[in-house]
Amino acid sequence: MHIHFTYAGGTIGMVDSPRGLRPGADLEGWLSGLIPGFAAPPLTPRETAAPQSNAPAPRPSPTPDATYSLTALQPLLDSADATPSTWQAIVDDVRRHAGRADAFVVLHGTDTLAYTTAALSYALTELSQPIVVTGSQLPLNAAGSDAAANVTGALYALTHGAPRGVHLFFGGRLLAGNRATKLSTWAFQGFDSPLSPALAVAGAPWHWSPGGPTAGAGWSSPLPFTTHDVVVVDLVPGLSAARLRAALTPSPVAVILRAFGVGNLPGAPDGPVSVLAEAVRAGITVVLASQCLQGEVALDRYAAGAGAAEVGAVGSGDMTLEATYAKLQFLASQGLRGAELGAWLGRNLAGELTEPAAQR
Repeated sequence: MHIHFTYAGGTIGMVDSPRGLRPGADLEGWLSGLIPGFAAPPLTPRETAAPQSNAPAPRPSPTPDATYSLTALQPLLDSADATPSTWQAIVDDVRRHAGRADAFVVLHGTDTLAYTTAALSYALTELSQPIVVTGSQLPLNAAGSDAAANVTGALYALTHGAPRGVHLFFGGRLLAGNRATKLSTWAFQGFDSPLSPALAVAGAPWHWSPGGPTAGAGWSSPLPFTTHDVVVVDLVPGLSAARLRAALTPSPVAVILRAFGVGNLPGAPDGPVSVLAEAVRAGITVVLASQCLQGEVALDRYAAGAGAAEVGAVGSGDMTLEATYAKLQFLASQGLRGAELGAWLGRNLAGELTEPAAQR
């Protein structure tokens, strides 16, 4: 079995500097110590690695006869700096190695990891090999780091039954990548999928879920990710129409308005709904999402949401914010705009969305 690693950056490979953590650890050397038999081609030249004073002890390889390869994207990023072009760089690297690799591990920072897993799931629906994305809350050479557990957990998942698709392994759980969201800046179990059960829970033995998200329709031969103006606005009590209108000037391609409950917003004639009506008429795709961690948008449930639907807004269903945002970027990169973009947002592409029974 051949497993390819794509290293995009993030805390896992960072070292201390006068201005805080930055990329610079000897990831290849660390992986060689962690995984017996790991031997990857030399990384692309990068900054000189800092000495490792607290390297973890070697652990048994999940698959003793596995072979490995490794790509380090340049420049290595704090994931706060990731953009849709970063997603595309990972997609391109996976595709370059798809003819040889049986599975993929992507090492990524935690801040935007859930955005990346969702984005990869849309762009790689035709890929037959599984991908597991992971990272860590602490750098690999920090005392008590979770880096080794997350990397070896990702490898175990890939070699013991992870299905095709893009997944996220973190804190002992394998999650569907486009159903995950970051919960904590410090806890080792930093991610969850609030509306979808974990695919597997690490243990002795691992416990695998009998099912998972419904497979989506996919997207054949997608165009590369490009960056589009997608605005995210949180609704708060008293948000004025003028302020919301200002947030949509100049006109973006799409707006995600994170509303109350199942997509509710004030119904005053001069309130947010009037601005959303203007936005739809201007060709902006208007999406209502929920602020709730376990949120499923249903614009027809309350009169407070019906007004938005009547002016042409669409709901995000049970998608996470990360899945919704990445999906809008993906669909806009395919050339969709306005009502067509909104209609496709409601279609399940890669398991990110539970469609109403009538649409399945």
